[in-house]
Amino acid sequence: RGDAVEEKYGTFWPRKIMMMFGAPGAGKGTQGPKIAEMLGIPQLSTGDMLREAVAKETVVGRRAKEVMAAGGLVSDDIVIGIIRERIQEEDCRSGFILDGFPRSLPQAQALDEMLAAAGEAVSLVVAFDVDPAVLEERVCGRWVDKASGRSYHARYAPPKSMKFDADGKPIPSTMKDDVTGAPLMQRPDDTSQALRKRLDGYRSVTAPILDHYAPRGIVRRVNGGAPIALVWEEVRAKLGKKREARPACGHQRLDAAVSGVS
Repeated sequence: RGDAVEEKYGTFWPRKIMMMFGAPGAGKGTQGPKIAEMLGIPQLSTGDMLREAVAKETVVGRRAKEVMAAGGLVSDDIVIGIIRERIQEEDCRSGFILDGFPRSLPQAQALDEMLAAAGEAVSLVVAFDVDPAVLEERVCGRWVDKASGRSYHARYAPPKSMKFDADGKPIPSTMKDDVTGAPLMQRPDDTSQALRKRLDGYRSVTAPILDHYAPRGIVRRVNGGAPIALVWEEVRAKLGKKREARPACGHQRLDAAVSGVS
C-alpha cells in the first residue's frame, strides 16, 4: 500500500488544485467522482459548501445566512470566503477539485488572489468537450420516473415499453417505468430549446475562464464525446502529465504549499 501511495503522489502531484468544466451532458458528473476517488481528494461544489458553512455556523456561513435571510444573493466575496474555510479541512490537505466554480472571469481572478496569498495556484483545469449534436442526444434522451427517481435513456437505457414513431423517435405515451408502469417524464431542462440556452450560457461563461488559464499550460481538454471507458483513459493520461502550475500575479509557489493546502 505504501508503494502504491508513493507512486500515486509521484505521478499526479503537485496537481492538487483542480477545476472541472463541462456543458450539460458532457460527462463531468460521471468522471468527476472517479477522479476524486483515484486521487483521494474531495470534489467540492459551491452549493454543498455553502449549505455546510451555514449549518456549521462558520464565520462566513453566518454572513451568508444573513444575506439569504434578507433575500439577497451571496456575493463572490462570501463564496471565496467559504472556499477558503473549506480547504483548510483535513480532507483537503493533499488537494481538492472545484466543481461549479468559478462561473465568471472575476470569480477566477478572485480565486487566484486567494490562493496566491498562500503561495498556491490552480494546477489543473479539465474541460470536457462534446459536439453539440451528441450533447442533445444525451440530454434530450433522458426520462425519469418521478416517484422513484429511476432514470432511463431513449438510446442507452430505454424502458421496456418504448415504441417509436415514423421518424424513429420515442413515442412519449409509451415511455413507462419498468417496475410500476407509471408514465415517465422529462425534466424541463432536458429539452432541445432549454439545452441550447444552457449551452449558450456555458460557452459565454467558460470560454473566458479557459482563456485565462491557458497561458499557464494547465488546461487539459478531454474528448467527452467518446465512450465512457475511453474518456476515462484520456482523463487519467492527462492527469498524469507532469507540469507544475505557474502561479498568477508573479507569486512564487512556496515549498510548504507543495505538501498540502495550509
